[in-house]
Amino acid sequence: MSDKLISLYRARLAREKGTIRKDWGGRLSVALVYPNVYGIGMSNLGYQVLYHLLNRREDVVAERVFLPENRDVSLSIEAAKGLLSMESLSPLQRFDLVAFSLSFENDYPNILTILQLGRIPFLSEARDDNHPVVMAGGITTFLNPEPLAAFFDFFLLGEAESVLDPFLDLFGDIKRAHDKKGVLLRTLAQNLPAIYMPSLYRVEYHKDGTIKSREPTEEGLPETIKAPYQSLETGPVTTSKILAPDTEFADRILVELGRGCGRSCRFCAAGFVYRPPRLRGEEALRLCIQKTLEEVDRLGLLSACVSDTPGIENITRFVAEKGATFSVSSLRADSLTQPLVEHLRDVGQKSIAIAPEAGSDRLRRVL
Repeated sequence: MSDKLISLYRARLAREKGTIRKDWGGRLSVALVYPNVYGIGMSNLGYQVLYHLLNRREDVVAERVFLPENRDVSLSIEAAKGLLSMESLSPLQRFDLVAFSLSFENDYPNILTILQLGRIPFLSEARDDNHPVVMAGGITTFLNPEPLAAFFDFFLLGEAESVLDPFLDLFGDIKRAHDKKGVLLRTLAQNLPAIYMPSLYRVEYHKDGTIKSREPTEEGLPETIKAPYQSLETGPVTTSKILAPDTEFADRILVELGRGCGRSCRFCAAGFVYRPPRLRGEEALRLCIQKTLEEVDRLGLLSACVSDTPGIENITRFVAEKGATFSVSSLRADSLTQPLVEHLRDVGQKSIAIAPEAGSDRLRRVL
């Protein structure tokens, strides 16, 4: 294996805080793949949450895999083992499960690059029992998995907090009982309503390329694949778990204020995919932030529109009074208030993104 590649990965891991390493013995091995470079993938809150949810289970070892940057590609080829995971430098084809987290359609071409570098056939039908199971989840699979249907064995639809544990329980049970991938995949599809396995469905299209119908080809399969959603009224507030210096949010922990948006702008995927909109309670956010500030003094507050969060002025005032700083993902002009602007000024925030959505009242009403 290339000494340069080992040194590169070790140096990257050494700069992180919160990395999880596990022994593989007796555990389900999962390659958690983000189809872009390390700096972008580790700036994604959803990807970090998946890494934490997988590794909190004693029966699972999850390691990260990213699209190699230019220098990494040559080192990976030099290593003669194909694409490797970060934590243990294991080849992609050695894992039981290769799980892609898909957030942006622009990353689709990178999926094929990763499969090629990982020495895994592009098409699901070309893989056999010697290849790992290849799956995908994430917001773009909620929107429309069909453009990627040929490349994945199945899609796990829905928010990870709701579907991941039942899926892993069943996947582990089936894999211990059967060596054949076909048996495993069919059993998953028949027992988990959130799984869409394209090879078991017949899809017909209209002339313009839109879907006309989708029907299961075998009995016992659901006609409609349901994507479960997580209630945010209970449970811990979602935060990032790894501080990684080589990322966009290197020095701060990301805190999720809510999911979805009730404004229903036609161009916005998040406003439709994450319905119904759900917001964290002010007290839960305050307790989470108080605990988080014991570790860092910089926060990133995330939601579709931070300024729509009930009690946001109290939360930002609380952060400022603690002597910490915060940044915000996005604000809307019609919900931006003077106190919120003052708190942003007080913590030294230099720039913000304000979304007017359109240039006139008429267009805003239409959208």
